[in-house]
Amino acid sequence: MKHIIILGDGMADWPVPELGGKTLLQYADTPNMDKIARMGCSGLLQTVPEGFHPGSEVANSAILGFDQHKVYEGRGPLEAASIGVELADDDLAMRCNLICIEDGKIKNHSCGRLETEEADVLIRFLDEKLGSERVHFYTGVQYRHLLVIKGGNKHLKCTPPHDVPGTPFADCMVQPEIPEAQETADLLNSLILKSQELLAGHPLNKKRMAEGQDPANSIWPWGGGYRPRMTPLTVTYPQIGRGAVITAVDLIRGIGTYAGLRVINVEGATGLYDTNYEGKAQAAIDALKTDDFVYLHVEASDEAGHEGDVKLKLRTIEDLDHRIVGPVLEQVKDWDEPVSIAVLPDHPTPCKHRTHTAEPIPFAIYYPGIEPDAVQTFDEEAAKSGRYGLLHGDEFIREFMKH
Repeated sequence: MKHIIILGDGMADWPVPELGGKTLLQYADTPNMDKIARMGCSGLLQTVPEGFHPGSEVANSAILGFDQHKVYEGRGPLEAASIGVELADDDLAMRCNLICIEDGKIKNHSCGRLETEEADVLIRFLDEKLGSERVHFYTGVQYRHLLVIKGGNKHLKCTPPHDVPGTPFADCMVQPEIPEAQETADLLNSLILKSQELLAGHPLNKKRMAEGQDPANSIWPWGGGYRPRMTPLTVTYPQIGRGAVITAVDLIRGIGTYAGLRVINVEGATGLYDTNYEGKAQAAIDALKTDDFVYLHVEASDEAGHEGDVKLKLRTIEDLDHRIVGPVLEQVKDWDEPVSIAVLPDHPTPCKHRTHTAEPIPFAIYYPGIEPDAVQTFDEEAAKSGRYGLLHGDEFIREFMKH
């Protein structure tokens, strides 16, 4: 049996008053996810262990069965793996957002809509001006980039910028967690302030502002760690001879790389609401013809949740259902080798809260021959009565890979 996980990042939410007290998954038109729930079995999954921040790096690697107490090193090292940056043992790799600051406050974590080609100009400029034998900037995707500090101390308190829109940036600067990390914290805070001086007058930002767009006028480093030690899925689950990950996000590519999955890049995949849904669906179908396991990740709902845009998030959920889940389900239903399908988010990103939360998320699993439970729809409330109950740690992936 082949296996595919279809993940809508941040898709889970809280009840929304203007939707009659329903969550977005309850309100949205999702006939295909509902079909998987109806034909299969549902449950809840605690993707964020106690004591961990509800980041996508934690939630996605937990879904794949990795023990966060053993492998967690933050986002930076995962994104380094995605873009092919080899880390030495003493390299501190950090996610480095390009953000927009306005009137001394963090306006947003992503500069609105920033294309990778624009960001590359700015990141190369910063590496030229601020880089050294110890400090290196690397271009990632859109607003998500990489900062590597040789000999950096990872014991830092860093604030994810998507958690604090509207907050004075000076209140969120890097702080050391132990005295030995003070030098690294001072270096990072200096880089933040110097980046603001350099980026303020950059021609690309002047052009963006003239066009009514948010400038990318500061870096924001966070999510730092060292190279993780992760056992490939092909070792843990010998039935996976070959597997693939499909995503527009460096972080998920990095997790897939360390998990031993090949990375499939889809033209037009953006990580936003305008991503190439059809291209991702076809890439997954094609991969299932040659691979045993596919992890298909779609970022759009998470970004809509960060924007607090209920209407847009509904659209992204329905697009995932109609343009990915439906086509995949239709294509594989009559294959000689059966396909097991799981659909789930990684964590909630409630529109009201505009950032990640750690509540358990709903999931549904279907494969030919499964005895369905009584759940009829795919949503947070219905999943509570599913046969699987509440799972933790690697219980989801072990259950999914049983058949």
